[in-house]
Amino acid sequence: MKFVDVAKIHLKAGDGGKGCVSFRREKFIPRGGANGGDGGDGGSIIIKADRMLHTLLDLRFRQHHRAPRGEHGQGSNKTGRKGEDVFIRTPVGTLVKDAKTNEVLADLVEDGQEVVAVRGGKGGKGNTFFVSATNQAPRYAQQGTPGGERSVILELKLLADVGVIGKPNVGKSTLIARVSAAKPKIADYPFTTLIPNLGVVYVDEGQSFVIADIPGLIEGAHQGAGMGTQFLRHIERTSLLLHIIDISAPDADAQRDFLLINNELKLHNPELLGKTQLVAISKIDLPETQDKIGKTIDFFRKRNIGALTFSAATGEGVRALVSALATGVRKGNL
Repeated sequence: MKFVDVAKIHLKAGDGGKGCVSFRREKFIPRGGANGGDGGDGGSIIIKADRMLHTLLDLRFRQHHRAPRGEHGQGSNKTGRKGEDVFIRTPVGTLVKDAKTNEVLADLVEDGQEVVAVRGGKGGKGNTFFVSATNQAPRYAQQGTPGGERSVILELKLLADVGVIGKPNVGKSTLIARVSAAKPKIADYPFTTLIPNLGVVYVDEGQSFVIADIPGLIEGAHQGAGMGTQFLRHIERTSLLLHIIDISAPDADAQRDFLLINNELKLHNPELLGKTQLVAISKIDLPETQDKIGKTIDFFRKRNIGALTFSAATGEGVRALVSALATGVRKGNL
């Protein structure tokens, strides 16, 4: 299934039905009174979070949604039928924004949570409503009011406890495959991961957390380079960031990579730098990494940043890394 995390849709709620102008016409009652019924209300359009959905793909292909109008009132004081509400299902974690003003209408972070995006019009009053002591045979009724209309932008932001960040090909997907049941695509070339991958990590009985692999970031990502801003938004909901650094390549520079990624986070959203961030050096089973690991750890220690080490290929250090992440998630949720 193709992963789609942004969609723009146009919504039109149903108009209210017209009120009816009608009078009683019964045998032996020559001057029957008004009996025009009210028009029915138009249907509203409601956006609802559904945990069974994981993408906005369906809404990419169906961009226009219309709710039915209310039926007109009838004689004998019959009120018109109300237009049925239309429900649009979205994944949990969807942000609903007005496309014109950018106003946030709702942040649907719980299964079943919903928001009325556009409200149906009110049905018009029939002439019975206007009967009074001085106007016993009104020959007018109200028109129904028009239903609301607007375009909205839906943005899906994954709900995860831990967001795994780092440059392309540092081992993020391999780690997630090691610690969870997720099966991300793994290969030895950059940008293997083209969509975020979610995995559930079971620590012990009664404790688990959700980890998300954010596709590789590069310089200029906040402006759209590489995967760009397409996936940076998914980091915003996480309570903890795991920054994986690979120093196995001959030209690898841990300091440069660490500062580069954090600068991209800052330029995208300065609040991201306020999140707890753990650093982990990957691929420690390689001789190239072993030659540089001491110097790299010293760099982070001097900046009061604890650096863990692991190898997703052999499993070395993975248990300690998972334990540190579970502790960080627990503290973040207190």
